[in-house]
Amino acid sequence: MEKMILNEPKTGSELVLDTLLNLGIDRIFGYPGGAVLPLYDTLYQYQDKISHVLARHEQGAVHEAEGFAKSTGKIGVALVTSGPGATNAITGIADAMGDSVPLLVFTGQVATPGIGKDAFQEADVIGMTMPITKYNYQIRHTEDIPRIITEAVHIATTGRPGPVVIDLPKDVSATVVEHYHEPTVDLPSYQPTISPNGLQVKKMLVQLSKSKRPVILAGGGVAYAEASAELIAFAERYQIPVVSTLLGLGTMPIPHELSLGMGGMHGSYASNMALTDADFIINIGARFDDRLTGNVAEFAKNAVVAHVDVDPAEIGKVVKTDIPVVGDAKKTLEMLLAFDQVETDYADWLAQVLSNKARAPFSYDKSEDFIKPQEVIQYIGQLTDGEAIIVTDVGQHQMWAAQFYPYRYGRQLITSGGMGTMGFGIPAAIGAKLANPDKEVILFVGDGGFQMTNQELAILNGYGVPIKVVLINNHSLGMVRQWQESFYEERRSQSTFDDEPNFQLMAQAYAIASYRLTNPATLKEDLKVIKEDKPMLIEICISNREHVLPMVPAGKANHEMLGVTFNA
Repeated sequence: MEKMILNEPKTGSELVLDTLLNLGIDRIFGYPGGAVLPLYDTLYQYQDKISHVLARHEQGAVHEAEGFAKSTGKIGVALVTSGPGATNAITGIADAMGDSVPLLVFTGQVATPGIGKDAFQEADVIGMTMPITKYNYQIRHTEDIPRIITEAVHIATTGRPGPVVIDLPKDVSATVVEHYHEPTVDLPSYQPTISPNGLQVKKMLVQLSKSKRPVILAGGGVAYAEASAELIAFAERYQIPVVSTLLGLGTMPIPHELSLGMGGMHGSYASNMALTDADFIINIGARFDDRLTGNVAEFAKNAVVAHVDVDPAEIGKVVKTDIPVVGDAKKTLEMLLAFDQVETDYADWLAQVLSNKARAPFSYDKSEDFIKPQEVIQYIGQLTDGEAIIVTDVGQHQMWAAQFYPYRYGRQLITSGGMGTMGFGIPAAIGAKLANPDKEVILFVGDGGFQMTNQELAILNGYGVPIKVVLINNHSLGMVRQWQESFYEERRSQSTFDDEPNFQLMAQAYAIASYRLTNPATLKEDLKVIKEDKPMLIEICISNREHVLPMVPAGKANHEMLGVTFNA
């Protein structure tokens, strides 16, 4: 391993920050503590080079880094201290793993002589994060810092993206060295396949020529690969309808004729019937997770399945795959478009699918007594011309946002998919806005998730982050309550809030403009305040009996949806 001589001696902390800058990373979300004091002291000296956002909780710091990464595709970086700092970050790390988010998380660690001896604020970070990271490191030698960070960023951002943890003992970051090991990436056992096998791609076209009822399933992998334009071109060339997963929303614009919207548990009738009746499913970058498939034994029983994924471990894991294609979504779609066009005739199928789309769109009953949350999201879609970055927390509001906002591009919906992490919303919206200062960022959050991470609101004025927080308040854990009302004989066990704080006063405490809307008759006019360029909380009071529909009950097939409303 070649030694590189420094022009002048440097501490490990200086090597950390210099390496990040050399890799083009100049923003960190973090929270200080004893084990990372050397790094924070160096950050003080680098403040004109690296922007640090002081979170109010370590979970918030990681979710902020996620919002930054999900909205841009760039790596997000979080820095936390040892022990409870690291354990508080674990939820965000697991969330990033579930949604393939490129993250670099530095956890402070006690000095190397204390490791394994139950020192103050010591935790086995490597052991705890091994199942929820793409890779993790504990640096024992200061000279290795540039090499390990360079490797970590490479691993986090290539192939299927994911979080990488670097555990950094305090003495390693404080030690002064005169040389370091050359930061080259030499990982023979890590060689992700990006370009697909051409023969497998041709098999997809052969099957297209045989098919009568094809469907494209667009997952988060399409967004991560920046492959939306290629997806649209491929769907248009062959006139194939497109079903989106939650994380794939926007890659096929919702207003597009061939877009059927989200499929699965709370998906559209057209999407779920298309998946049920298809004879060929082309899955591009989706995991076939249980919220999409419903009862796997009943999923697409008559379909040939092609699965394109950069992670070979996902192919065949849930649904039997007939045509496996390991590779990047963009490169695969480019290859499909480069081949000569095959002869197809899907006119009857397309007419059937579009008829389902027209006769059973997402809908809701009007009310003169309560504001309807679906209407709120529709109006905000109109006020923002469908162009805003939408961030959600987790629960009923998340599904309404998926159903009723007119997404137009990839990375437009920032949400917690795989883990379904309540508390994700506020910090993720902050990260997304800091990454995209010129774009409108709207957060939809429930009163449950809001109370998990609302301390991050302190950041809004301090860092100039004018996000619009739309709090859908039903005084309950809405999705939990919906399941209790639907499947547990309406026993609302610990799912309602009778002692909530005054959220308007909370906004006042954080010096944020606030509004409380209760009147459905004036809703459209009242919501126009969202156009003002300042951080704000808009509290929407809705019925505590509202359900997300349609719904596929657990264990049922996608065609066994409840609550489908057909046009007359």
